[in-house]
This record gives sequence, C-alpha cells and structure tokens, in this order.
Amino acid sequence: MRDRSRLTEKMLEMHNVHHERDIRYTMQLCRWILKPIGMWYPIYGHPSQSEKLISIALIFTCFSALCFVLIPAGVYTLFREKDINIKVKLFGPVGFCLTNTIKYCYLGARAAAFGKCIRHVEDDWRVVRYQDHRGIMLKNALIGRRITTLCAIFLYVGGLSYHTIMPLSSRQRINENYTIRLHTYPGYDLFFDPVASPAYEIVFCIHCLFALITYNITTAACSFAAIFVTHVCGQIQILMTLLDDLVEGKWSEGTTVEERLSAIAKHHMRILRFSTSVEEVLREICLLEIVTSTLTICLLEYYCLTEWENSDAVAILTYFILLISFTFNILIFCYIGELLVEQYSKIGSAVYEINWYSLSGKKALDLVLIIAMSHYPPKLTAGKIFDLSIYTFGAVLKTSVVYLNLLRTVTE
Repeated sequence: MRDRSRLTEKMLEMHNVHHERDIRYTMQLCRWILKPIGMWYPIYGHPSQSEKLISIALIFTCFSALCFVLIPAGVYTLFREKDINIKVKLFGPVGFCLTNTIKYCYLGARAAAFGKCIRHVEDDWRVVRYQDHRGIMLKNALIGRRITTLCAIFLYVGGLSYHTIMPLSSRQRINENYTIRLHTYPGYDLFFDPVASPAYEIVFCIHCLFALITYNITTAACSFAAIFVTHVCGQIQILMTLLDDLVEGKWSEGTTVEERLSAIAKHHMRILRFSTSVEEVLREICLLEIVTSTLTICLLEYYCLTEWENSDAVAILTYFILLISFTFNILIFCYIGELLVEQYSKIGSAVYEINWYSLSGKKALDLVLIIAMSHYPPKLTAGKIFDLSIYTFGAVLKTSVVYLNLLRTVTE
C-alpha cells in the first residue's frame, strides 16, 4: 500500500511550470457557466465560507426560478388547458423546463464525480513533460472551448429571442378597445392578475432570468462533455507520440525500451480509466439530451408549420432559430462521441506503423494487447442505451420527423 502511494506521488510529480495558467485556460468557460447557477464550488470543491454561502444563495435562487415556471405552467398545461393545439404548443417549453430542472439536480447530486474528472484533467496538466505534448493539449483545449462557445451562442440567441421577442410581440385582443399582454408561460392567474402592472413586468423579468438559468444548465452539460472528451483526445495523441518514440527513444534519452513501454502502458490505462469515468458521469445527461432533443425538434418543426399557416413572421423566425439551436446542440453531443471513438481507433494503426520489427520478439508481442484494445474503444452512451455518434444524430432527426407526422395526424 505504501509503495503504491509512493508510485502515485511519483507519477503526479509536477513538471509543467505553466500548469496553473493551462488549467485556468481549459476550465475557464466551464467555470463562467457554472458560477452563476451556484454549481462551480460544489463541483470543484474546497470553497471558503463566503463561497459556500454564495453558492447556497444562487442554488436557492435558481431552483426557485425553475419552480416558479415549472409548477404553474405544468399544472396549466396538464389539467387546465383543454384546447389540444394550445396544449401541444406548451408541451415543448414546459418539457424543456422539466428536463433542465432534472439536469440541475443531477449536477448537484453528482458533483463529486464531476469534480473527480476535473481533478484528473488538472493532474494531467501538471505532469506533462514536453512542450510538444503541452501544445497538443492546448490545441485540444481550444477545440473544447470553441465547442462550448458555439453551443452557448446558438442556445442563447434562440432561447432569449423566444423569451423576449415572442411575448413582447404577442397580444390577445378581447374587444376593439382592450388587448392583453401574454406571457411565455401561463398559469399565474390562479394566484394574481399576471397582466396588470407591475405584476406583468416582474413575471417577465423572472422568465428572462429563468431562460438564462436553463441555457446555462444546458451549456454546462455540453461544456463538460466537450472539455473531458477533447482532453481524452489530447491524451490519445500524446500516447501516439510516445509510441513513435518507443524504438529509438529520441525524446527519452537514458531510458530503456522496457521503461518506455511501461510508460506507454501506464498512460494507456490512465486514458481508459478516465474515459470510463467520463462515460459514467455523462451517460444520464446524454440520455436526457437525446430524448429531449428528439421531442423538442419534433415540436419545433410542428410549431414552424403551424405558424406558417398563421402567417406569423416573428413566431416563424423565432421557432426556426430555436430549431437550429437544438439541432446543433444534439449534433455537438453526437460529434463528441464520434470524435472519441475515431481518435481511439487510431491507436492500433499508430502501433503498427512504428518500427516494431526492430524490437525483440517478446517486446514486440507486448504491443499486441494495445492493438487489441484499440478495437474496443470507449464510447459515450446515452444511458447505456444508445452510442453517441453521427449515426445517432441521423436517427434523432428521422425519429423527430416520424413523431411530427404522428402529431399532425392527432391534432388535425
């Protein structure tokens, strides 16, 4: 036990003098997204007393805003509204609110597991030895940042337009002299008059706050997937450079082939363990994303067709932007899953392309296990039901169209 702890300490010995800056660069966008919803310190750990109080206050505020929308709108949609067309029109936003509330609770419940993955990323940054390896990791960290940025842009543009432009442009005429302003989410008339000032303005502001919270939650899930998977891809690319150096040992002067092979095996196992941890912590979120995106894309297609018949240009544009946003969001998750499998599958080719024939027979045979393992790459799954891949993305789009045809048949 003591020898194992010494070995772990030796493996995690700091080599990268820029590790603090590199870690900050990798996790910066994720930290910016999680802090406003109060989840950064529970996940990252070791908060001060003031940070604990701030996190508790933010979590209470966010959860209150989610309940403020979900409970009245859910009750109204399920029990009070009798018109099937209006009910279907409310299913999309209310369902999105419900799934984001579940994801928010999941982030809190699995905070320790997310924190463990973050610390693994930080440890990898600390022990990187060569500038070329650091460059590989920075390149993949940049890809993760870009994926997170694109996800945030699409979600915020589509979501905020739905929560601001739509209600401000919507009016319901009662008679020639009187119109009422509509909210994005109904159901508040049981408690107060939601169209009178200042109640209307207060509810409108809370709905905007709610939109920011929900899209932060969705972007946070995408950010975790992007950061962790691109980090794995970087480690795989580093593994391939170690394989290139196995025979000649140009980068590892003073080491034997056995020592270099041992380092490769340890690095490979570390990648596999981290990939397993990432899949375990993301599988439930990925399942929610697959199910939510399939139904939401179907409903948004239905809304676009309905508003086209009503000739409502503002609603058509808003729903179309949302349709692109959610389609792109599920594409990101599927692309990330595809990227992981594609990168890991390259390990077998990388092993075969080195000068393995220059090694002794016994040492060359040691490479066979790495080649064999490359045929079973770790995958991101949606609840261990679906593998996330480009094929899955196509299946989501096909399924949404099938549901759209069924929905149009039911509502006609």
